[in-house]
Amino acid sequence: MENNERLTMTIPEVAKALGISKALAYELARRDELPVKVLRLGKRILVPRIPFERALMDAGNKGPKVEHKNPFFI
Repeated sequence: MENNERLTMTIPEVAKALGISKALAYELARRDELPVKVLRLGKRILVPRIPFERALMDAGNKGPKVEHKNPFFI
C-alpha cells in the first residue's frame, strides 16, 4: 500500500468496484450484506479497503476447478 492510499472506501467507491448502484450498495451495507463488515462513524459508512479487496479475490478463487485432458491447455 502506498502512503497516499486511504485505508477505507466510501459506499459509492464500493458500488463502483462491484458494478452495482449506490442505492443497492447502501442497502447492502445497512443490512450487513457486503462481503466485509462496514465501519459506522457517526453518519459515515466506510469499508476497510484491504479486507474488501481480499474478499473479492477470494470470491474469484472459489469457482470449480476444471481439469483439461489436453496437456497443452494452460
